[in-house]
Amino acid sequence: IGVPDDKYGEELMACIILKPGVDTLTAEALAEFCHGRLAHFKVPRYMDVRDSFPLTVSGKIRKIDMRNEAIARLAAVSAESEQTLV
Repeated sequence: IGVPDDKYGEELMACIILKPGVDTLTAEALAEFCHGRLAHFKVPRYMDVRDSFPLTVSGKIRKIDMRNEAIARLAAVSAESEQTLV
């Protein structure tokens, strides 16, 4: 999904549900996987590992809800990092 970015206007966030039996996924492992398969500008800057995706009544993924959640989460992380620098 796309999330706002000050420099580029929008950056990519990969939303991932791990396969059964896979416990973790590191950002480095995702980047390594993507670099061999995607153009550099298509490699996600952020990663969101989830248990499930929000769905509509018809079973489609509610991407707008995921985007809004991601924006709120990134804003909270940004606010925390600003407070630690002050």
